Amino acid sequence: MKTVKGLHEKMYTFDNANISFHKAAENKRFHEEVLAFSMSKEDELLRACEEVETLTYSQGPYTVFKVWEPKERLIMALPFYDRVVQHMIVNAIGPVFEERFYCHSYACREGKGMHAASNQLYKWLYELMVVQGLRIYAFKGDISKYFASIPHDGLKDENRRYIGDKKALYLMDNIIDRNGILPDGVGIPVGNLTSQLFANVYGNRLDKFIKHTLHIKYYVRYMDDFIILSPDLIQLKEWAKRIEEFLEEEMRLHINPKSTILYAGNGVDFCGYIHFPTYRKVRKASVRRLKKDVKNLEAGELGRDIFNRKYQSRLGHMGHADTYHITKAIEYELLFWEWEQTESGLLITA
Repeated sequence: MKTVKGLHEKMYTFDNANISFHKAAENKRFHEEVLAFSMSKEDELLRACEEVETLTYSQGPYTVFKVWEPKERLIMALPFYDRVVQHMIVNAIGPVFEERFYCHSYACREGKGMHAASNQLYKWLYELMVVQGLRIYAFKGDISKYFASIPHDGLKDENRRYIGDKKALYLMDNIIDRNGILPDGVGIPVGNLTSQLFANVYGNRLDKFIKHTLHIKYYVRYMDDFIILSPDLIQLKEWAKRIEEFLEEEMRLHINPKSTILYAGNGVDFCGYIHFPTYRKVRKASVRRLKKDVKNLEAGELGRDIFNRKYQSRLGHMGHADTYHITKAIEYELLFWEWEQTESGLLITA
C-alpha cells in the first residue's frame, strides 16, 4: 500500500491552528482555561504553529480523574493548549485513515456514532430474522481494557502502513509515548483526541482480519465492542476462536471473558440498547440511572439545572428505543412533584 506524505506542512498553517482552536473550544468557550487562551489567542496559535513546524512541541502534563457513568473509567485530560495542537495534527492525518477504515466500524467518526452502530445491527437483525426468517446467533465480543492494552510498537507500525511523512510520524510517536500514568510502551490515555483516532487505527487490524481473512459479512464494531451474526452456530464458534487467537497472537490484546455467543432472538446488548428483530429496549441500568436522578432531584440532592441537562441527554438516548411507557411514567412523576412543590410554595416558577 502506498503511504501518504506531505502531511506535516498541513499541520502548522495558521488556518489549521485557528480551526483547531474552535474545535477544541466547542461548548467550552466560558471555561477558565479557554478564556485565558483566548486573551492571547493569536500569540498562542503562532506558538503552536512554530512548535509543530520545528518539531519542538512538548506535550503538557495530564490531569487524571475518574468517571463512573456508564462505567468506571480513568480519564487523562490535557491542558487546552495541547488539545488545540492535537486537533492540528488530527486534522491533517485523520482523513488519511478515515478513507481506509471499515464502513461498519463506529465510534469517534463523523456520522458513525453509537446510534448509527445500533441502527446497523437492528437493520441486520430485521433483515435476517424477519425478512429471511433465519434463526440467527450472535457472537458478542469485547476487547478487555482496550485503550490501556494497545502496544506502542504495534500501533506505530500500523501508523506507518498508511503514513510515510517522517515529521508527521515523529509528532505522532511523541504523543503515543507520552501516555501519562500508564506503563511505558503500552496503552493510550482515554480522553485524548489522538487516542480516539489511534484506537480506531489499531482496531482496523481486527476489521481487516474479520472481513478479508474470515470473510464475515455481518460484523459491526463500536471501538472495543463488536457483534458478529450468523445462522451457523458451529461456524460462529470457530470464528470466535480464531478471532481470540488473532487478538492475542497478532495484536497482543485479550478478549473479555464475558464475551459470549447467544441466540439473537433473546436480545443482543450493544451500544446501550437491547436489540430484537422488531424493536429495541434500553438497558435496565439506563432506566435505573434516570430514576435515581429523579429521586435525587426530589430529595434536593441534585440541582434543577444539572438534572435538566442529564434528563434531556438520557431522554435523547432512550428516544431511539421503545420506551414510551417508561418515559411517560417518569414525566408524570415529575409533573406531580412540581405540582406538590408549587402548592407548598417551594418551587419558584417564571
